Amino acid sequence: MEAKELLQQHIAKITSLTEEEFEYIFSHFKMQSFKKGQTIFSEGDRVVCEYFVISGCLKAFFINDEVKMYILQFAMPTWWASDYAALYNQTPATINVDCITDVEVLCLSNDNREKLCKEFHQIEHFFRWRTNRGYVASQKRLLSFMNDNVKIRYEELMALYPQLYNLVPKHLIAAYLGVSRETLSRLYSSH
Repeated sequence: MEAKELLQQHIAKITSLTEEEFEYIFSHFKMQSFKKGQTIFSEGDRVVCEYFVISGCLKAFFINDEVKMYILQFAMPTWWASDYAALYNQTPATINVDCITDVEVLCLSNDNREKLCKEFHQIEHFFRWRTNRGYVASQKRLLSFMNDNVKIRYEELMALYPQLYNLVPKHLIAAYLGVSRETLSRLYSSH
């Protein structure tokens, strides 16, 4: 499916736009391609866009002082990724985003998103819905980390996103779950 059609269908699930309105909105996005392993931005960089994934898979992650990686998010087609604190507050990035596979994304700058939200109530509604949904997912994940053991977290992740198992290397799934690769190996060898 082509990028334009994928974005149009994604937005249409939440709000309706005329073809002309969508064409105008789409003109504010910029298509970009990245190769597997390529970094989109790193901690300390200026973040000017959020990224709507057309194909491939991104990871948003943080590396702590002990050089341990924590994955905050995987982003597959129709998912969005960025360092939202850096984007909205115009501060340096505190996380990194790079490509697990070859990736095609549509980039939307913060300025263009704000402009479109002012011009179209439907787009403001779409982004508010998306932000709320992201907040709920983050809260649910945080509560799961506080309350559930790793086996439950792994099973929930695989039930929700079974495609991750074949798409994402196991050490990255382990980093997302906050466990070692060995612990994860024990979990998925029992399935």
